[in-house]
Amino acid sequence: MAGSRKSKPGKPVATALTARVERRIHDIVKTGDRLMVGLSGGVDSMVLLDVLTRLRRRLRFGLAAVHVNHQISPNASRWARFCREACRARDVPLRTVKVVVPRGDSVEAAARAARYDVFHRLRADFVVLAHTQNDQAETVLLQLLRGAGVKGLAAMPLLRKAEGKRSLDHPSSFILHPSILRPLLDVPRGEIERYARERNLEWIEDESNADTYFPRNFLRSEVLPLIARRFPAWRNTLARSAIHLAEAAELLDELARADSGASCVEGTLQVSALRRLSRARAGNLLRWFLARRGLPMPNAGRLEEALRQALGAKEDARVRIDLGDHELRRFAGALHVVAKTAPAPAGFSRRWRGEHKLVLTELDGVLTMKKRRGIGISRARIGSQPVTIRTRRGGERLQPDGGRPRRTLKNLFQELRIPPWQRDVLPLLFCGNDLVWAPGIGTDCGFQAAAEEPSIEPEWRRASA
Repeated sequence: MAGSRKSKPGKPVATALTARVERRIHDIVKTGDRLMVGLSGGVDSMVLLDVLTRLRRRLRFGLAAVHVNHQISPNASRWARFCREACRARDVPLRTVKVVVPRGDSVEAAARAARYDVFHRLRADFVVLAHTQNDQAETVLLQLLRGAGVKGLAAMPLLRKAEGKRSLDHPSSFILHPSILRPLLDVPRGEIERYARERNLEWIEDESNADTYFPRNFLRSEVLPLIARRFPAWRNTLARSAIHLAEAAELLDELARADSGASCVEGTLQVSALRRLSRARAGNLLRWFLARRGLPMPNAGRLEEALRQALGAKEDARVRIDLGDHELRRFAGALHVVAKTAPAPAGFSRRWRGEHKLVLTELDGVLTMKKRRGIGISRARIGSQPVTIRTRRGGERLQPDGGRPRRTLKNLFQELRIPPWQRDVLPLLFCGNDLVWAPGIGTDCGFQAAAEEPSIEPEWRRASA
């Protein structure tokens, strides 16, 4: 642990840096916003905590901190205690979260994923991170060595705005993840360290920072000192390149938005929109579409394969591209991003006992039973036998239209263009052995309510839709 080192007399770095951060966040953070500092205990995050502590009264925002304990270092518990004491001394609430980091090829990437998973679940308007100009420049180099495209080379933005996720309990509403804010992104690490000495701050040193097995540490200790001997302004120039690339990425997004026209409907992308574009523009549109759905960008090979199958596979072929936690599927002339979910349990069945709402986690959604009159299912006609909710087992038939014959669900699904991956996880309503209602299709004629008759109108909403 480093601590309590005083700087030589000179220009007040702390005042200048605090003023710079204030300018950076002044038009972003509003009165009453809740800011949560990602606090590792290292010098960067301790300086950020100190700066925001000095600004919170003047800018009138709420301030707290979160420490993610990755449980990798033998010193992890000591670091957590240090962060608690630092926050207590500044009257800043601290939340400590332990995570389990899977062991694999990239511990760094796994730890980062676990950390951001914590950040996304926080109740805050902004998670404020202490990435510096050095971090930004290092990220540009790392992304270049990984063969990243324009978006990857644009590195980290000052502000990444909140994203929404549908709530399972309230499918019509969204849970907003906090926005990610990086107010030190244009500040060199040397200035950070001078601030810390001038303010007599203490901080911890992560011993893994010296391990050159990790690519970032290797660049920092072996490569960048050589670059600095010939190009002393490398931090500024690489960070400036990231800004230029971010502008180029924005232009590519604008082009994709123009190319999409009216082809993006209800979270789908019409294949016809890709067909009328050059290969490069079609790839750009597909990347933009996936990014809008909140997906991490697949590598170039996976993206090219997705484009090849989307454009070249036969109309009746089942296009299915693995995208990690999601799949890209083609159906009815459109591409759909489908979240991977566990299949419904074999023989799934749930008894309905008159509840207004049933949260069916096995089917990833909520079934609401609304009381009506003359709309939907006759309450009298389902009162004589048990009412159950089951999934499709094969052979079910329904007659939603009295003017047409009773048909199989498979035939009705195809006619109404209900995607194949949804069919086996739809909740079907039965009265005894009779199929009464199916989502997207309607109520069987034998159970439809007469005018003004007390009735039930089911509504099915998937959480991941």
